[in-house]
Formats: sequence, structure tokens, C-alpha cells
Amino acid sequence: MSLIPEAVRLLVDRLNRRFGGPVARRRLSGEDASPLPRALRVTRSTSARGIAATWTRLIAETHAGQSSRDALADPLTVTTAPAYCANIESFIGTVKVPVGLIGPLRVNGLHANGDFFIPLATTEAALVASYARGARVASLAGGVTAALTYEGVIRAPAFVFTDIFEAGSFVSWVAENAEALRAAAEATTRFGKLTLIEPLIDANVVFLRCRYETGDAAGQNMVTIATDALCAHALAHMPVKPQRWYIEGNFSGDKKASFLGYLTGRGRKVTASVVIPSAVVSRHLGLTVDDMLAYAEVANLGARLSGQIGAQGHFANGIAALYLATGQDAACVAESSVGSTRMERRGGDLFMSVTLPNLLVGTVGGGTGLPSQSAGLDILTLKGSGNANALAEVVAATCLSGEISIMAAIAAGDFARAHRTLARER
Repeated sequence: MSLIPEAVRLLVDRLNRRFGGPVARRRLSGEDASPLPRALRVTRSTSARGIAATWTRLIAETHAGQSSRDALADPLTVTTAPAYCANIESFIGTVKVPVGLIGPLRVNGLHANGDFFIPLATTEAALVASYARGARVASLAGGVTAALTYEGVIRAPAFVFTDIFEAGSFVSWVAENAEALRAAAEATTRFGKLTLIEPLIDANVVFLRCRYETGDAAGQNMVTIATDALCAHALAHMPVKPQRWYIEGNFSGDKKASFLGYLTGRGRKVTASVVIPSAVVSRHLGLTVDDMLAYAEVANLGARLSGQIGAQGHFANGIAALYLATGQDAACVAESSVGSTRMERRGGDLFMSVTLPNLLVGTVGGGTGLPSQSAGLDILTLKGSGNANALAEVVAATCLSGEISIMAAIAAGDFARAHRTLARER
């Protein structure tokens, strides 16, 4: 019996067939002399003429045809193309993602108060139906209590010195000049506030975790520009110069799931909860409180055994769909979907809560002003200044709705049937 797995032997066979010939070997070694295709010119232009010229080349050089052009560069997209110039380079059109609606979802929050209709952009059948069911159950239970408990977007520059003595000298200088560093950072923004500079020394390397309040913007670009100014001030005045420095030392958790983000938060931290009467559980979810708690015990065990950061069912589904519908940075789903779900008995009723420490959301800036995304915020009644904290609480309430429904579906044995009915048997 072979000790080499069959899948490995099949892979080696494919590698030999694909890359074993002389032409393939020359390409892999960089010796291929065939000319490269002419590179596209990266531009911020969204002119109809430029879009048409790019599509002429695409149709000539790729499998794209007129139908592809019509799908991406439809007349409305071309007419409204200037609205996208601040958000994209080399613009060729827009992608249409189906948008469904759930609600009204009642939210009783510190910032979000009312009954919200929530747009969700997704290509996954059954997602909207599931979140709609959870939202209905939560609303029948009196609504979701939500509270934003912490705020702060982080950028973490890194400075490389000769040795730990120089690193310590730099940290000492930072402590003595923190107000000047704050002034340099805040001079770049009307709304950003530097609230914390936290040094971390690793031998000769110093990371500065700079935490900002960002007003109603998600703030990724804001904190980058502000931190760049902070670093420029430090480099001009610090007594010991670093050998190298970087605007981001990969220590902030930006667009990555991290234990540090889970513990300390990055963006907006929100907790949301609801107590669901046992009668609502049985009538609208089709099972008992005991059934839900029994599944919660197994799900938490699975989360621990698999090494999840936190323990939850599917935050990413609702966050991604809501982010796409409202112009948030979709890549931030990686960190925003970290968090925990809890279930407990309260008398004869079911308590459920979610905590999300890394919600990167905004109601101004970024993609929030684009035509479709602006419409999504209009539906939520949360467009523009003064609404970012409320949006964060609505995101958490939406995630809680999704947790209610998916956990009930799995506990009741309905999960596969729902996907078969809504996704496969269409």
C-alpha cells in the first residue's frame, strides 16, 4: 500500500503534464521571449469615450462580448459614471447584486431607535428569508436592545531601530511629546480625534497603536492620513532616528480577523440582545427553548474545537449583505464578522445576545454616496452625518436576527430543507 496519498500523486501528475514541457519551463523561469500584451492605462476617468475604448479592447482580446458590455456598462451606468470617479480606477461598469428587504426590525438602542427596513445585497438564496424570520421573531419579542460600547479605529505604524535601548528612548520621547503628535495627526482631519497612542516594544522594533474616533465615517483613509502626519512629525523631531519605518506594521488588525481585535475592539463595538418568550420560540421557530439551548451547547463546543475567534453562527452573511447594500468597505467583513453569540434561559424564555467588537461602518465618505448605496441608506433612514453609531447598532441587531434563525433551523432539522426549497428547487 502506498504511503503517498492518492490526491498528492494526482497533483504531481498534473504538474508534470502542465509544466514539464520546454515552453512551460521557459515561462516558469522567466525566459519566455513572447511580448506581453499592452497594459491598461490606470485612470480615474469615467468618461463615456474612455469606457467605450476599454470595452472595444476587452471584446477584441478576451472572451467578453457585447452581452458582457451591456451587462456591466448599461446606459444608466454610463450616464451616471462620474458619480463613481472618486471610488474606482479604470472604470468599466457596475455589477448588479440582487437586493432583498427584511423588516421592520425593531431596535431599542442607544443611537438606533425605531422599526427599520433593512436592505441586504446577496447572491445567496435563503439568506434574506432566514434573516427576515429572525427579525420578525426579535420584533415580536419587543425588539433588540443594542448599545455601542466602544469606538476607535486603529492604525499601527512600526519603527525599526538598532537595538532595544534606542527603541526605549523613542517610546520615552513619544510619551513626552504625545500632545504634539496628537496635534499633528488631528491637523489633517475635521472629524478625527486621536484618543490613544499605545507603544509596544519587540526588541528593536516599536509599534504605535494609534486609536482614533472617526465621526460618521468608517475612517480607514482618515486614520491612515492622520497617522502619516503623526509619523512625519515624529521623524522630524525625535532624537533617535529609526533605520526604517512603515505606516502600518500589520499590528492594527486592518481587514483581518485577530485575537487583539476581538479583545480590544477596532472600529465600533456593539452588543445586542433580546429575550424571546417561549411561546414565540415555539410558534415562530418551531421548537422549544430547550431545543435551542441544546444546540447552543454543541455549537459552542464546535467553536472551541475548531479554534474560532469568538463563537457564532454566521455574522459574515448579514454583515457582507448589509455592507454591500450601504456602501461599506466589503473587505472589512474579515474583521467585522468576528464576535460571539450567547444563549441562556431566562425563566422559561430564551435570552440571546451578540457582541461584535470590530464593526467598521460609516454613513458618510467611502462608497456611501454612490447611487445604489445611498438608496440603501435612505431605506434605513440613516444616510449622512449623525447616523454612523445608529448604523452600527442596526448591523448588530441584524446579526442577532440571523443567529436566531440559523440556530433554530439547525436545531429543528430544517436547515438543509430550507436551502433545498429556496436555493435548489427554484
